[in-house]
Amino acid sequence: MATAAPLFVFEVRYVIELILLVFALVIEGVALVHAITQRSDAFAAIGTLPKGGWIAILLVCMVLTLLGVGGGVISIFGLIGIAAALIYLLDVRVGLRDLHDGRGSW
Repeated sequence: MATAAPLFVFEVRYVIELILLVFALVIEGVALVHAITQRSDAFAAIGTLPKGGWIAILLVCMVLTLLGVGGGVISIFGLIGIAAALIYLLDVRVGLRDLHDGRGSW
């Protein structure tokens, strides 16, 4: 009978959402710490948002992810937060690294 079987679907969903939450917070935290530790004139040199703008965006995204607004990491706010952190890490961080290195991306 269906009621005799153990219903562990909620526990599995909880664990998956917890793993996604930790992953999102790590990604957003790394991006935020990197943005805080960079020089502010370097952001203008690569032609992106100013340092304060990136810090504000990443901080708001991290707070919204922590609060679980709209349903947690899988909500629209959680996905926007992950996207903003990934854009920073994959685009802005690379530009800042190339600016400091001087070797370029190749």
